[in-house]
Amino acid sequence: MITLAVGIRHGFGLFNLPITQANGWGRETFALAIALQNLVWGITQPIFGGLADRFGAYKVMFLGGVLYTVGLIGSGLSSSSFSFLMTTGVIIGLALACTTYSVVFGVIGRNCPPEKRVWAMGIASAMGSFGQFMMIPVEQELLTGFGIQNTLLILAIMTSFMIPFSLILREKNYSPVQTNSDQTIIHAIQEAFQQRSFQLLIAGYFVCGFQIVFIGAHLAPYLKDMSATYPDVGRPEVATMALALVGLFNIFGTYYAGKLGQKFPKHLLLSMIYGSRGIVIAAFTLLPITPFSTYLFAACMGFLWLSTVPLTNGILAQIFGVKYLSMLSGFAFLAHQIGSFVGAYLGGYLFDVMGSYNIVWIIAIALSVLAAVVNLPIKERELMRPTQIA
Repeated sequence: MITLAVGIRHGFGLFNLPITQANGWGRETFALAIALQNLVWGITQPIFGGLADRFGAYKVMFLGGVLYTVGLIGSGLSSSSFSFLMTTGVIIGLALACTTYSVVFGVIGRNCPPEKRVWAMGIASAMGSFGQFMMIPVEQELLTGFGIQNTLLILAIMTSFMIPFSLILREKNYSPVQTNSDQTIIHAIQEAFQQRSFQLLIAGYFVCGFQIVFIGAHLAPYLKDMSATYPDVGRPEVATMALALVGLFNIFGTYYAGKLGQKFPKHLLLSMIYGSRGIVIAAFTLLPITPFSTYLFAACMGFLWLSTVPLTNGILAQIFGVKYLSMLSGFAFLAHQIGSFVGAYLGGYLFDVMGSYNIVWIIAIALSVLAAVVNLPIKERELMRPTQIA
């Protein structure tokens, strides 16, 4: 599920120039669709996470498979910017909320022992990275050989396989996890947002969303723009290879983040990841850009790309338990997706206004420093709740 959902979604950046040029749109229109997709994904993630906790994840993932397929078909058939925003932005955003990390991590949290939980989440995240590595070259080849519309319809056929996959993930005799307290959903939400560690965790997650979606959506056109100064980086295969390398090295980054999260404080690992991102982005934008430097940037960013995901969700499970893990993970992911919305849209808007991505790169570096700092005070201690006496 994650391989298909995340892999196909990460290839959307390759459609930026082809779709905007074919329809005569500015980059702001495509950026708004991707930004809206991430915002809808984030806003509805806690809702679908709560439904998955209450009724079982496979039902939510089944719905997601249907929505993803319908959204890609609609995207391929869109003839106006409004229909493109509704299909690519809204419908696929809903689909991603049903089929990705928060819902899947709820299944993992309920079915893996605590000592293996973060490691298992790392493996699941790595499979999303493998999907990115696998699907980006596939999508580029489809675009080259079949055009925009047919490529989206072929991808819709692929996502239709998520529907039977969801049924395989049915948890037999599923019932909501019982704990020593009769905590309600409302109490769980209030408890989480009153915790300083939760507030700091989601602040860092906002930065993660900003950076990865800005880079995923705008790296290809950025390289094309820079070809006026550095001709070799403007070739389509450079952007394709770079995005694929992000996916490849993300496999190792998420896996080892899960492994290290079992041995070392996860909040300190998060701080190191965010700080390292700032260094990598600064080096890429300040030094001369070549295909090699682009690939090196992609490999380093890939290693840091989604390594935040198993660590963040591991901290949530450790502090709050697993009863409402999908829902609380969804709220944390909402902050991530608000950052994604800002990163995607601001990149397109500021480019159309200023004719350059420079200011957005500077913002991305500054946010890395902020995220590295706010993760340091996080406490990973389990909350001690009063037990109800009969």
